[in-house]
Formats: sequence, structure tokens, C-alpha cells
Amino acid sequence: MLQGSIAENDRQRSWLALTVAVGYVGSLVTLPKIPTWYAGLVKPSFTPPNAVFGPVWTFLYVVMAMAVWRIGAAADRPARRRAIGVFVLQLALNAAWSPVFFGLQAPSLALLVIVLLLAALAATLVMFWRLDRIAGWLLVPYLAWVCYATALNVAIVVLN
Repeated sequence: MLQGSIAENDRQRSWLALTVAVGYVGSLVTLPKIPTWYAGLVKPSFTPPNAVFGPVWTFLYVVMAMAVWRIGAAADRPARRRAIGVFVLQLALNAAWSPVFFGLQAPSLALLVIVLLLAALAATLVMFWRLDRIAGWLLVPYLAWVCYATALNVAIVVLN
């Protein structure tokens, strides 16, 4: 029993480390551009203060890790493996957005990335929901935020 608990704790820490690492790497690209390039963009009236983004994304990465950990702890079956695969895909798209938007300074290309992220995230949420309702619910705030972020990205493309 103790061995199972240790292995489960290691998996939980691994998912947390992976999701937080994605956020951290994104922040390395993002933070230097906020006072320079990003400050010069015309932004919509519904843009939140810059200080909101860090805490929101930190919370979202933690709940993402909790959701995938719950799915990872479920019985191994094809639906579980597919759900984790789609989660990893959406996480990769999440990881790509900041380098595209901020690093390449390419809001139009970032819009394509975030639309793909939105589709992959919606699929992940549905797959998680079918396997574990709590895991599905944990992704709802993330989906809501990515919808909002998509609207911001669209507005920035239109206004600039």
C-alpha cells in the first residue's frame, strides 16, 4: 500500500511540475515584452490589469495538474490514455501561445494557436468529464479563461 501511495504522489508531483513548468517558460518569454512591445499595442477596454494574469494563470496551472492527476489515477483503459494524450496536446498548444504572441510578436499567428488550444481544451474537458466529473469541473475555469483570452487576442488583432 505504501509503494502505491509513493508512486501516486510522484505522479501527482510530475503533473504539477509539468504544468507549472509550462507556465514558467511562458512567463520567461512574456514578462520582458509587457513593458515594451505589449505596452505599445492598442488593447480593448475589457483588458484586465497586467497584475491579474500571473495569479490567474498560476491558479489555472494548479487546477490543470489536479485534473490530469485525477485522470492519471483512474483505471488504465483506452479512454484514459486518449484523454491524457489530448490533455498533453492542449498543454503543448498552451506552451506555444506565449512564444508566438510575445516572442514572435505575432498576434495573428497566436490567434490560430489559441483557437486550436480552445478546441483541444474543450475536447479534454469532455473526455475528462466522462471519466471523472471532478476532473471535468476542474477544467471549467481554464476553459472560461481561454475563451476570454481568445476574445482579447481577437480584439488585439483587430485593433492593431
